[in-house]
Amino acid sequence: MKFVVISDTHGQHRSLKLPKGDVIIHAGDISKSGHPVEIEDFLDWFSKLKFKYKIFIAGNHDFFLEHAHPRVIEQMIPKGVIYLNDSGAEINGIKFWGSPITPWFHNWAFNRERGEEIKKHWELIPDDTDVLITHGPPMGILDENSCSQCVGCMDLLVKVNQVKPKYHFFGHIHEGYGQDTKDETIYLNASVLNDRYQLAHEPMVINFK
Repeated sequence: MKFVVISDTHGQHRSLKLPKGDVIIHAGDISKSGHPVEIEDFLDWFSKLKFKYKIFIAGNHDFFLEHAHPRVIEQMIPKGVIYLNDSGAEINGIKFWGSPITPWFHNWAFNRERGEEIKKHWELIPDDTDVLITHGPPMGILDENSCSQCVGCMDLLVKVNQVKPKYHFFGHIHEGYGQDTKDETIYLNASVLNDRYQLAHEPMVINFK
């Protein structure tokens, strides 16, 4: 099964050239400012992509998806699109888990304080997760910003090391775009924009094994 993974499109999704695949996964920041019209435009585009399965999570720019009533969000999600928010889905025996949470930074959406507050979200990740999708990276893995600081989440790293998913997909830190492998997990930072919010990186392709 071929995965195409993207993140941090920030409203520029219609400019993407996507390779063919079975599953399209978006790891958050689908919008620039989090307004409903931006979310609706993304969902219209995403739902019409020619992939059998479509999965996305929110990111720290996607304010509407944090503040709207869950019932309103549920009604917005088109048929055939899977939206994960500290929740999971199973496709052909592959277990996915997605979370939009990132460490607190300038009062963005889905921000949580480091330590016990954010740890509560990571504790929800099931031990049998095959594919973990978070908006932000774990500490020290594809998380270095333009100031050469590692800004990922240590508590997330601890949980990933415990669960050992086959794949961990994320974005958030645009400068961290790339792939890494540690122990039993393949990590992808799939941010398609650079730190100047210019479309600069290719969608990433993974053949799930």
